[in-house]
Amino acid sequence: MQEPMLRLNGVNENLRIIIETELKGADSPQKVKNAVIEIFPEFPFENDLEEPVLGKACNVTWRGEQVSLAKYLKLLHDQRILDTALDAMTVNFDGVKTQFSLLRQAAIVGKVAFPLPNEQPLGGIISITLQGEHLSDWLEAATWHKGRDIAPRSIKDEHTMGEDGEAVTWL
Repeated sequence: MQEPMLRLNGVNENLRIIIETELKGADSPQKVKNAVIEIFPEFPFENDLEEPVLGKACNVTWRGEQVSLAKYLKLLHDQRILDTALDAMTVNFDGVKTQFSLLRQAAIVGKVAFPLPNEQPLGGIISITLQGEHLSDWLEAATWHKGRDIAPRSIKDEHTMGEDGEAVTWL
């Protein structure tokens, strides 16, 4: 009998997790909330905001700490984007901390998509900061798949995607 796959969630795994999203201008709080909940269903919303109207724009940042990453990681597996996720999640990795973003437009339909570096996407972003002493091990475990038995990957290896988001061709 095959053992069930280990499911990580970041919480109680010696990681500090911060998830933030900024509402500006005409951003609909309800639509942004729906997008965040699609990826992070345990995100703590303190109160509902009124929809923006002419002369009364949104300008608030929602922040949650120690929010489970379980659904986010499941979506990475379901969408089969684990290598892309490893690359995107570690572009800003410094050994103990990383910060990356997700597109809110994709999140609202339950999909994970990463913006290109320095991109300001229409619809906004969800920012994730992860910090921990053994973060590199955790990131590699969280994005592991059987294909890595044949073609091993590691953080910032020679197969990391290019800065333009294009895949590096394996020889």
